[in-house]
Amino acid sequence: QVQLVESGGGLVQAGGSLRLSCAASGRIFSINDMGWYRQAPGKERELVAGITSGGRRNYADSVKGRFTISRDNAKNTVYLQMDSLKPEETAVYYCKAEIAEYWNSRRRDYWGQGTQVTVSS
Repeated sequence: QVQLVESGGGLVQAGGSLRLSCAASGRIFSINDMGWYRQAPGKERELVAGITSGGRRNYADSVKGRFTISRDNAKNTVYLQMDSLKPEETAVYYCKAEIAEYWNSRRRDYWGQGTQVTVSS
């Protein structure tokens, strides 16, 4: 079984910073794309940032210049450094990873349980 466990969420004032971590564990042969999503109350889940196994990054326009995604392949971990946070970015943040459990198995998407980020004004 594969598990993704997020950490690092919490309460921060507007303009502040948080660093989220997401570690994958269990039966893992390879991890392809990893990413962070968020879902605010009453809204759809949206992509915040993604990173390929080779390190290519993409960001939502709203977070460019303020958020940085990175990964440590040796630790099967993806990070999201969030700076200059805004109240409207209050949401549950989820990580996702595209994982193959065996050398000959198809990759499938796994999600973490989510971590709450609250930005106060």
